[in-house]
Amino acid sequence: MPKTLAQAFDPRANSIGFLRWLMAFMVIFSHAGPLGGFYGGHDLGVQLSDEQSLGGVAVGGFFFFSGYLITQSRMGRSSTLRYFWRRALRIIPAWWLSLLTIAFLFGPIAWIQETGSISGYFSAPIESPLTYFYNNMWLSLGQHNIAGMGSGLPLATDHGGYNWNGSAWTLIYEFRAYILVGILGLFGILAHKWFSGLVAIGIIILACLQWVYAGDLSRALPLLQNPLNLQTLAPFAFGMLFALFPNKIPIDDRLAVGSLIFAFITYANGGWLVLGQYAFAYFLMWLAIRATKLQNWEKFGDFSYGIYLFGWPVMQLGGYFGLQHTGWLVYHVVVIVVCHVLAFLSWHLIEKPAMSLKNWTPAPLAWLLAKWEPVSTRFKKRFVNPDYSSTFYAAALRKKATEPPAQAPTEERVREPA
Repeated sequence: MPKTLAQAFDPRANSIGFLRWLMAFMVIFSHAGPLGGFYGGHDLGVQLSDEQSLGGVAVGGFFFFSGYLITQSRMGRSSTLRYFWRRALRIIPAWWLSLLTIAFLFGPIAWIQETGSISGYFSAPIESPLTYFYNNMWLSLGQHNIAGMGSGLPLATDHGGYNWNGSAWTLIYEFRAYILVGILGLFGILAHKWFSGLVAIGIIILACLQWVYAGDLSRALPLLQNPLNLQTLAPFAFGMLFALFPNKIPIDDRLAVGSLIFAFITYANGGWLVLGQYAFAYFLMWLAIRATKLQNWEKFGDFSYGIYLFGWPVMQLGGYFGLQHTGWLVYHVVVIVVCHVLAFLSWHLIEKPAMSLKNWTPAPLAWLLAKWEPVSTRFKKRFVNPDYSSTFYAAALRKKATEPPAQAPTEERVREPA
């Protein structure tokens, strides 16, 4: 029998980092269509598939790995507050850096290129650069453009769109998925794998029903009025299943090859969103385990998030200087190099320092928690029954109850050697 995911996956020796980096560039290559005017002005991939672009495939892969890793993290021993603190540290500081870079570096450069001077940029009567950060800082995009710029770019001329970071729409959905996992952990549902597994399966079934148009789901559940909720949650939920049942999932070479073939067939002929994306997700996990030679890809840093954040803005800025007219190869080489430089700076100046604070507690809060701990402990002792609780406190009590009592040292055990 082949190894299971639990047996084959090594947290310290896998190529998830490389795959996320690769998928970040899949998004860039896809968006070069509408932003640079390549591929007939459309996202790469839609020439073959009626359901999803290459960038959309990559986003599904991102959410799959995120569901797997985040669920594993939430099943650890960190508190709910600590869990959300760490999720916020991972996603928000770099996002704020990208917003500030766009508003106060890329924007002014584009304005000067378009108007000949900086005059009028910061006093723009509409879509002010001074409100760009504020309107987008909490992940929900409330302001897409700055100062009405970009009317001559391919995105505007071909699609009527104005957007400094169109790929960032996924961030709010990512954080909503974090909230879902956080709530499941808060109420102890993750401690019961089959129960939380049913939640994940339910999300996937709802997504399938949405794509086959089986009834008006939005009328039954208002949260489903936006189809992007299920589109992003479904691969995330599939990743949750991999984290919940690693002992049930075989890692088989033949199954991986068959999954890739099946995924391609559904991508080209229909059925990708209903079935194909899950086959592709299995192939990604298999590749993450089997491609061990790529395990050191993040030796110099995890650049995937920075590349994802800055890819669209770099291409947008390049459009003001006619980068798209240099040809497909030069265009992509320049974008790739600049994105790597920005992602390197983002990781080493913002992301890595931010993550170093994952266990930090402000002194006033630490003092408050220390004062509260005796009260909390008394409350737990009085009300928490380890037979009916899935809390870490109850788990510690059960473990302590099953441990054999420590034996007192005998005279022979403590006798000094002659």
